[in-house]
Amino acid sequence: MKLRLLAAAAALLLIGGAAGSAAADTPAGQPVQPGAASVVVPAGVSAGVAVFDRQTGTFTEQLNSSTGFRSASVVKLLLALDYLWNRGPDYTVPAADRAWLEPMLRSSNDDAANNYWSDNGGRAIITRMVSRLGLKDTAPPPTGYEGYWGYTALSARDTVTIYRYLLDSAPGPVRDFVMGNLRQSTRCASDKFDQYFGIAGAFTKPWAVKQGWAGSSYEKGTCGPPRTAAATDTASPAPAAADVDLTRPALHSTGTVGAGDRSIVAVFTLHPVGTSYGKAYTDIGRLTRSLNVPGAARPAGWWYGTWSDHVNVRPNPNTGNSPITQLPAGVEVLVGCQARGEEVNVPPYTNEWWAYLPQYNGWISNIYINSPDNKMPDVKDC
Repeated sequence: MKLRLLAAAAALLLIGGAAGSAAADTPAGQPVQPGAASVVVPAGVSAGVAVFDRQTGTFTEQLNSSTGFRSASVVKLLLALDYLWNRGPDYTVPAADRAWLEPMLRSSNDDAANNYWSDNGGRAIITRMVSRLGLKDTAPPPTGYEGYWGYTALSARDTVTIYRYLLDSAPGPVRDFVMGNLRQSTRCASDKFDQYFGIAGAFTKPWAVKQGWAGSSYEKGTCGPPRTAAATDTASPAPAAADVDLTRPALHSTGTVGAGDRSIVAVFTLHPVGTSYGKAYTDIGRLTRSLNVPGAARPAGWWYGTWSDHVNVRPNPNTGNSPITQLPAGVEVLVGCQARGEEVNVPPYTNEWWAYLPQYNGWISNIYINSPDNKMPDVKDC
């Protein structure tokens, strides 16, 4: 028997259906497959979504695709492109510049973005890229917040335009540099947040992602080996009102999915004030898994909620080795199988069963899984 009464409430993360019209947000010249929209938006979440199938030249999903969201770190795509724009003919990136560009794209390093933003014109970077790429909904940060690159307004359809430029029009070295780094996106971001949500959690590789997150209610990042030093709080101040919502916690997942980068996916979400990172992580995962994404392969297993703060993921079904990482508090995880291992005690409860999490290549005690029994009834044995 294990702790279930408290966990039961966390397990009941009810999803509210919200289907969008496939045709309502269609940009001129960009057809949508009739009846393809199937976006399931969790209750309380505001979303902007676009999925573009490069093979057929059609959108398979659109929901509020022209709505502007504060970009958070997704704007780093534009910062990288601005840097690369006039570096022809060979587009060589010096080692000193790689040292900030690669962490910015792979691990969402904020210091690199801060330096480039301040040294290269700030808002003017966005103005240049809007003109170069023909973006329709993108705008620089509002007056009074010029220094906050994450306050750049960006829509799902403009994000598709950015990726289409990268894949179809950019010089080969530019495409290879940016997309090559996005394919090497790290689970642990520079600020210790787990950034394998959305696309990276819903689909198996090949994929390439640039994620974004911002919210004062998000707890400190705990990804990677636990550490005792406090993480740096990089949350931006939130003014009371603006054309683009700067108040609610944001979590965005963008990138490409499938062989040959077949589908471009852009998912922008805002969550109720006070939402934890684990809850937002779970909700964008559920939304992304509902999408019609041609060419995508979905991981095998069973999705289960977890409870407790920062559950340790271990290399084996025991506590004898140091943790690989820690889960965002209360996040939903994919369970591949389960096995007996070391008995874990959370008085007055005990459990000897462990869940294997294939996306982490690690194990957590079943005592932290939201399930009615010590052994999950529908999950196979390892």
